[in-house]
Amino acid sequence: MANLSRRAMLIGGVGAAGAITLMNKPEDRSGPRDEYFLAIQTALKTAGIATPSLIIDRHRLNQNIDTLMQHLPSDMGYRIVAKSLPSLSLIEHIRRRSGSDRIMTFNQPMLSQLSLAMPEASQLLGKPLPVNAARTFFSTLPETASAAGDKIEWLIDTNHRLEQYERLAQDVGRTLKINLELDIGLHRGGFEPDQALSSALQKLAGSEYLEFAGYMGYETHLPAIPTTLGWQDRAKAGAWNKYRQALTLAAAHFDPATIDQLTRNAAGSPTYRYYDTTEIANEISAGSCLVKPTHFDTDLLTPFLPAAFIAAPVIKSMPITRMPGLEFADAPTRAWNPNSSKTIFIYGGHWLADPVDPPGLSYNSTFGRSSNQEMLNGGAALDIAADDFVFLRPHQSEALFMQFGDIAIYEDGEIVDYWPVFPASA
Repeated sequence: MANLSRRAMLIGGVGAAGAITLMNKPEDRSGPRDEYFLAIQTALKTAGIATPSLIIDRHRLNQNIDTLMQHLPSDMGYRIVAKSLPSLSLIEHIRRRSGSDRIMTFNQPMLSQLSLAMPEASQLLGKPLPVNAARTFFSTLPETASAAGDKIEWLIDTNHRLEQYERLAQDVGRTLKINLELDIGLHRGGFEPDQALSSALQKLAGSEYLEFAGYMGYETHLPAIPTTLGWQDRAKAGAWNKYRQALTLAAAHFDPATIDQLTRNAAGSPTYRYYDTTEIANEISAGSCLVKPTHFDTDLLTPFLPAAFIAAPVIKSMPITRMPGLEFADAPTRAWNPNSSKTIFIYGGHWLADPVDPPGLSYNSTFGRSSNQEMLNGGAALDIAADDFVFLRPHQSEALFMQFGDIAIYEDGEIVDYWPVFPASA
């Protein structure tokens, strides 16, 4: 009896009369499919798509671009974050819609591709590259795209790297534009407004091979700081104060005309709305908010719509769930949790994504994840057949977008285009 009572308490408790009661029993979350996803499913089938695919809703994408641009002060520049939107066609579409020729780039293969495809664009590195990566860029840059190399701002985080890039500039016979990374609170590296920054600025002021182009200060830590007792506001004020101090140091080494032309980059999707003037930053960077993966479901980004989904064909749809080696527990499990009543296996899986349609689907933690045939469970009302599609929302874009081949572009009930992505090495 003691063992029975203990097991019952683990399940949910024992009633006053000794009968086992199930407390907090899960409710069946399954239900009718969303008409929005059914329309995309029809478009996929009409287009003959039968493999896992990354879908972008172009209408929603356009709405998100317009929302972003409407939020920015009239004199604030916008820089497109390429790593979050890893497709030349996608970036070009955003350039046309937003009117921006500024791109933030994150590695050498991406830098090379964008320089060939968009030589007129201004590129700012979003992270410091090893000097040999920059050397490879110049050694493989065709003469026809040579001018693109002069539009790049190379991000530098230490005086040692600055010296490396000065030697590179001498070797390639170019003047390199240098943007200094500031640590304004994230503590991921970069300069603080101290003697090391003064030394870097002095080096830039005296170098015939390097040109001071500006600063980049990233503060993605701010939304994660609790608002309790004003902690977040103090952290924001501290970040901006460090940026101001860095600008003051720059003014001690360069004339006002140079200071006026500096790139003062800041923010990302989670924080760009903090900047309602250009007092600190004169341009912001953003990318993920335009497709809005789940990691960007934040209060500041509420006006944006999810615009990217994974569509995975259903391989097998089963009326009940049966667990290998644990068949004796199948009926009690279904009785306790109606969301485990039915099973489907999809084509592929193990992506950084959450199922959103049909409603109520979940991964089976006992069966485990699979990148071949992922098992998903649903409730009694789950109604989906083999060759239909399950839809999932990515947690982030970046590398995940490059796992499906060309992006299928959905608009007005049809798949209207296919946009190639960067190679996985990018």
